[in-house]
Amino acid sequence: MISQVMRVDLEKGESVVAKIGDGGHDLRIEAYMLRYLREHSGLPVPEVLHAEANLLLMEFVEGRIEWEGESLRHLGELLARCHQATSSRYGHERDTLIGPLHQPNGQMGSWIEFFRERRLLYMIGLARASGELPAEFERRLYAIAERLHLFLVEPSAPALIHGDMWKTNVISRAGRVAGIIDPALYYAHNEMELAYMTLFSGTGDEFFRAYAAKIPIEDDFYTTRRHIYNLYPLLIHLIIFGAKYLPPLHETIAKFES
Repeated sequence: MISQVMRVDLEKGESVVAKIGDGGHDLRIEAYMLRYLREHSGLPVPEVLHAEANLLLMEFVEGRIEWEGESLRHLGELLARCHQATSSRYGHERDTLIGPLHQPNGQMGSWIEFFRERRLLYMIGLARASGELPAEFERRLYAIAERLHLFLVEPSAPALIHGDMWKTNVISRAGRVAGIIDPALYYAHNEMELAYMTLFSGTGDEFFRAYAAKIPIEDDFYTTRRHIYNLYPLLIHLIIFGAKYLPPLHETIAKFES
């Protein structure tokens, strides 16, 4: 969405990954996020070798997409460790990107207010501006935003999340996670990350059992909160990929209408 990506084989035999931007997005933001995760999260993100606005060079990680078995159990353990990194406030010290979209991270002391202002309302505004969000959907989403306190809880502490954890951002090798790429990080309720991992094909029970062995998951996450949190990625997909995401967005909204 924001760059060309290629493997570059160097004269001495080693390989690196090169991302070449189109001028519309600053790849130094991605470099910052990778370096931050490498320092604070324990996730196996690739080392950044060089970064400028339109060029990012990274360590090449050998592996493949393997969304099953031992690799998913390992991913559960890794993300639980990442989510144990905490901060005093929700958001982050700087704004980031999620895919090609700006992601505001102005810090707040309340998770519910942060999710309302910086995530749900902000993305509703972008979806409206994109022309993809019908007015009726917007009205229904605003009604949910006004009642978030009925559905969400304030976590015990902000957790560092990768922010864009889905199948093609995880590289596995021999049943282990070898690399995790394309972050959209900030400090959030850890369930924000888990919710995205239940969307579409999901990760299945193996991931969640491994994660819950380290950090318990409340029943209300599965029945209620994951659906609220997934309004955010569904709006992102609507903006980027268009009207085919209106049906799952409608289905999710309808869960909270009486």
